Amino acid sequence: MTTQTAGNDALLSQLRSVVGHAHIFTSEESTYRFTHGFRFGAGKVLAVVQPGSLIELWKIAQACVDADKILIMQAANTGLTGGSTPDGNNYDRDIVLVSTVRIDKSFLIGDGKQVVCLPGARLYELEEKLAAIGREPHSVIGSSCIGASVLGGVSNNSGGALVQRGPAYTEMAVFGQVGADGKLRLVNHLGIQLGNDPETILTRLEAGDFPAADIDWHAGRGHDDNYITHVREIDADTPARFNADPARWHDAAGCAGKLVVFAVRLDTFEAHKNTSVFYIGSNSTDELEDLRRHVLTGFEELPIAGEYIHRDAFNIAEKYGKDTFAVIRYFGTKFLPKMFAMKSRFDIFAQKFSFLPDHLSDRIMQAISTVLPQQLPKRMLDYRDRFEHHLMLKVSAELAGPMRDYLKTYFGKATGEFFECTPDEGTRAFLHRFAAAGAAVRYRAVHHKEAEDIVALDVALRRNDRNWFEKLPAEIENKLIVKLYYGHFLCHVMHQDYVVKKGYNAMAVEHEMLPGLDARGARYPAEHNVGHLYQAPDNMLAHYRELDPCNCMNPGIGKATKRKNWVAESV
Repeated sequence: MTTQTAGNDALLSQLRSVVGHAHIFTSEESTYRFTHGFRFGAGKVLAVVQPGSLIELWKIAQACVDADKILIMQAANTGLTGGSTPDGNNYDRDIVLVSTVRIDKSFLIGDGKQVVCLPGARLYELEEKLAAIGREPHSVIGSSCIGASVLGGVSNNSGGALVQRGPAYTEMAVFGQVGADGKLRLVNHLGIQLGNDPETILTRLEAGDFPAADIDWHAGRGHDDNYITHVREIDADTPARFNADPARWHDAAGCAGKLVVFAVRLDTFEAHKNTSVFYIGSNSTDELEDLRRHVLTGFEELPIAGEYIHRDAFNIAEKYGKDTFAVIRYFGTKFLPKMFAMKSRFDIFAQKFSFLPDHLSDRIMQAISTVLPQQLPKRMLDYRDRFEHHLMLKVSAELAGPMRDYLKTYFGKATGEFFECTPDEGTRAFLHRFAAAGAAVRYRAVHHKEAEDIVALDVALRRNDRNWFEKLPAEIENKLIVKLYYGHFLCHVMHQDYVVKKGYNAMAVEHEMLPGLDARGARYPAEHNVGHLYQAPDNMLAHYRELDPCNCMNPGIGKATKRKNWVAESV
């Protein structure tokens, strides 16, 4: 990356005049929490800027484009593949990282049947707002619990657990796009008349100035309304959903930071009341696959969610995700972003003292978790001891009766068992499944002397794949300490986390695994997007080039060139 120059000083002065001194960061210490990803990704930047309005965001983007700087857009920084952080320091231009967390408004329209979200709007906040009117957003589990943004999900076609809604998707957005001529232009595809010049559009957008007469209710789809049919096609030889599926790319949807997105418009959904959760245990993968196929095809209505967790992931999450589980259970999801922010500040402080051990915050939090009371219900713990594979089905009040009858009949002959959760057990079951997502990170931190790193894959299996449970060859198995398998079972999307033994290169181990997935017809990543971890296929790279012909927005994702105008990297 280039060094700071007089031109950079002028740009920084210009950015300060836009956002004020309190909202621009340039030192390595002050930028640390923005430039280091939740699980992966790190690099240096010229500055981190936090605009407080859409007009400020527009002025920042204009200034950086005019100064020939790289722009990396970041919301909550909860991604798992480094897609909104720098990747090392081998860029040919300086980077300005724009954190949008201060621009966090959302506006309900059409009696709450749709919502317009600005860049920093978070899923858990939207969930609370919609709950007051008996509705829900497109995602209510998973990354929303650690403060993920709505726009981050849309930009990456993030998946989630909700079987009926599919990945985050919309055809309605307002965004800035840099053309081949290097000029930034504002595009309004929101389906709402907001004016003709950028400042008028963005001022009205931020004010929620949406008179009914200015809203086009046929402007485009606010979610993937075909997914519910798509996922039922259990004999199809392709996965149900994966990030490199062109069917879910449209403007902001799937842009992966190649656009400056100012707002998206999404559908909301009527909230289910009096839901039921069935907890299933089995030692047979064939039994669960037979059950999956019937559940997807044998009922008029699909379950709300169907989440899988393997016994090993259950155990790791019970021990290394216990504090996260407890925080959400006792304080709610809204506290987690604050907790992670405090953790980040502590890590920055601890790094100043060389005598302090590595991963100190994780080790302290793990020590605290050992004195916490048991968080899991006895029936779940009993099933853990008896069964290797665990499945949770959440269904509506209308589907509960037919599902109960089916499970009684099915497990009257099968070797597994099920029980119907109390409301508290159901909440804890799904919360435990979520806690598994961060357990590998904590395990690595606590066992840093034995663990080299983590390989984290999210894999979309073919819809007709009966052999869904992975069997690794011995030469790979011997390089691993633990394997964590969990995922969205009805969609055949599996999260596979591997803690690699000390002395083995995690990236090399991952590359050993990929041919086996390719041979199975799997696609990856399924929902976390390519970031800087995965090689994007040719059609995805072509899509990125079309969105960003100068390669000035988040260059290098999908292992593409980081150089201006997509010039090939020198060997």
